[in-house]
Amino acid sequence: MSKARKKQIKPITSILEEDIKFEKVIQFSGWIFLLVLAGFMGVWGLMDLLDIAKINLDAMSYSFILFTGTSSALSFGLATRIKKNRDKKKEIFMDWLLGEFLLSVFAIFAVAAYQW
Repeated sequence: MSKARKKQIKPITSILEEDIKFEKVIQFSGWIFLLVLAGFMGVWGLMDLLDIAKINLDAMSYSFILFTGTSSALSFGLATRIKKNRDKKKEIFMDWLLGEFLLSVFAIFAVAAYQW
């Protein structure tokens, strides 16, 4: 029997683990946005179907639906894009943050202009 020790296989590098965790966090935020949208639409549909309460879909509701739906889609798209281009993840993430900011600003201004 040999007394030589076998080389231990090094685990995945920390950068790669951080990339994977980063992608999973972004995908998780996409799922949260999608579940919030499905919950809102489900409660609204259930109350409308059972005639429990009359819920009017006003501008605020439409902007909420549009914001959560597009934020979910953008989060899933960002996770996929980062998975394909891990070397440009910082640039892609900053573009996503700017896009989310502009989306929310336009949604707020659209509701404010409609209610004004």
